[in-house]
Amino acid sequence: MNGSPLPPQESPASAAHWRQALLALSSPLLIGLALVHGMAGDWVQSLPALAIGVGLLMYSWMARRRRRGELLRALRLKRNP
Repeated sequence: MNGSPLPPQESPASAAHWRQALLALSSPLLIGLALVHGMAGDWVQSLPALAIGVGLLMYSWMARRRRRGELLRALRLKRNP
């Protein structure tokens, strides 16, 4: 076969990886957008983007802290039955 090969199909795992990466970047991008828009002089319209971005960061931080605490408790229980 002399034609060019077809591009490989994306696996569900790579699609999930891209989705996670975009979600991880969404909150800093929203905060940056709010700051840039606010510097243009319209702070009132930038407040929702700023609030959502900060809220997403706080939720992510709390969820990560909870997961790490659960993992630490599980490791301690397994080590000391």
